[in-house]
Amino acid sequence: MDLTNPLPLLDKAVAALKTPLMEEDRNQGWTDDLRREIQEEISQNRSALRRHGLATARYLRPRLEEWLDREGVGPGRLRSLVLVDSDSAPMAESPRRHN
Repeated sequence: MDLTNPLPLLDKAVAALKTPLMEEDRNQGWTDDLRREIQEEISQNRSALRRHGLATARYLRPRLEEWLDREGVGPGRLRSLVLVDSDSAPMAESPRRHN
């Protein structure tokens, strides 16, 4: 898999979020409403990446991570799909400032 292109990872996350929650997911803090909201957000982000390019990817992950933290979602299957490992894709980079 090309880790410089997060689109296949986002596709996989959206596909997983479209399926009903398992008991394990609920125990980690997921609700049906949160699952739908996150799936919609990722779908919109995926569209933006396709339209505006991969340079916008570095801004996506921090927002999703903060959102999941606020909702009390613990580690698990869905969270790992939604949040790409920080060493594996550009989505995890912090925004950079240009002077």
